[in-house]
Amino acid sequence: MITRQRLAVGVCALLAALTAGIAVPAGAVADETTPQDAPKVDLVLDVSGSMRARDIDGDSRMAAAKQAFNEVLDATPEQVQLGIRTLGANYPGNDRRTGCKDTAQLYPVGPLNRTDAKTAVATLQPTGWTPIGPALLKAADDLSGGNGTRRIVLITDGEDTCAPLDPCEVAREIAAKGIGMTIDTLGLVPDTKLSKQLSCIAEATGGTYTSVQHKTELSGKVNQLVDRTADKVVTPVAVDGSGQCTSAPALKSGLFTDREDFGVHRYYRVDVKPGQELRASVSVSDDRQVGPDYGVTLRAVTLHGREIVRGEATGSGRTDVLSTGLRYPKAGSDDENAPAETVCLEVANSFSPAAGVKTSPGLPLELTVDVVKGPDGAADVASFGLGRGWWLLGALVLAGFLAGVLWGWLSRWRIAVWRTN
Repeated sequence: MITRQRLAVGVCALLAALTAGIAVPAGAVADETTPQDAPKVDLVLDVSGSMRARDIDGDSRMAAAKQAFNEVLDATPEQVQLGIRTLGANYPGNDRRTGCKDTAQLYPVGPLNRTDAKTAVATLQPTGWTPIGPALLKAADDLSGGNGTRRIVLITDGEDTCAPLDPCEVAREIAAKGIGMTIDTLGLVPDTKLSKQLSCIAEATGGTYTSVQHKTELSGKVNQLVDRTADKVVTPVAVDGSGQCTSAPALKSGLFTDREDFGVHRYYRVDVKPGQELRASVSVSDDRQVGPDYGVTLRAVTLHGREIVRGEATGSGRTDVLSTGLRYPKAGSDDENAPAETVCLEVANSFSPAAGVKTSPGLPLELTVDVVKGPDGAADVASFGLGRGWWLLGALVLAGFLAGVLWGWLSRWRIAVWRTN
């Protein structure tokens, strides 16, 4: 029994050593990112008359929001530039036209002075209307400029009261500008219509919607969103794809955003040198109600329209983002001065808008382009599909074979000793 246990331990050690030795990567690529400006967040608070309601842990919605803001201000990371904007805080009258302009910057976006910000919040009293759309437009201006993370956190207890300026359409317009701004929404009332509107606002910019009914939930969620603003992210670059290959924008490795109209094609150009491999992926989001069956295609074509390779994905209404990708390795050349090949990436979709849904701006599109050193030989992914996993598979087969031989030899030796004794 002891001999068997030692043998098992030895075989496991052999397998672990072989696997570890081969699993170690040959080299890592340094992460070269563009220096980013300080992250910015604008807290947009509803101060309309309905915020007087006392249904959050026995206190008013306004009191709960003030308490949450004080806790958030204490916990805001030093590197985050924070501002506060209000809606419905100043006009108590009944004139709808005036009430729908009632949004103001309570505390400017910038380095945070906690005492000044808390003093400003303490003065708020529930007052007027709920102009969510105009407030979002102004908040986007508050955060304009720079290349760091930008986030709007909207906290409200009711739907927008200033139609026809639809806040969901406003969010889509903000996203269509390609400025990498995220809107997160928090609803203080578990209302179906409010939930639908706030979800639409958040989804249009890749944000989140949360329904909160307790003070701890409110402060915890806002704190989480502010902290998330401080996380380093790769900011996509806004590009304007063309309707034809010859006039398409030239891209290098990176992350890009664009807008694509329903059922159209967008083109982007990438130069691939001999011995390099083009890797590209695209994600198209249906940020509004669409037909139940749809698809996204990404093709690599020559300047003359000949298809090189393609990637396709289809859906049936069960997801709000559809993604696909492709890889194109260009054969090496003995000529060091061989010219690069211009490859056109063609993005197409088969989304159809539901009845009454606006088609402008187009659907949000995110394109990733990576041009890397091409495959070294037949063992690489471009040829076999498993990449360097073949090495690991071969090593495990060899280790199993050696372990089997060793086990068989030891078994025969033990039997021979047993017969001798």
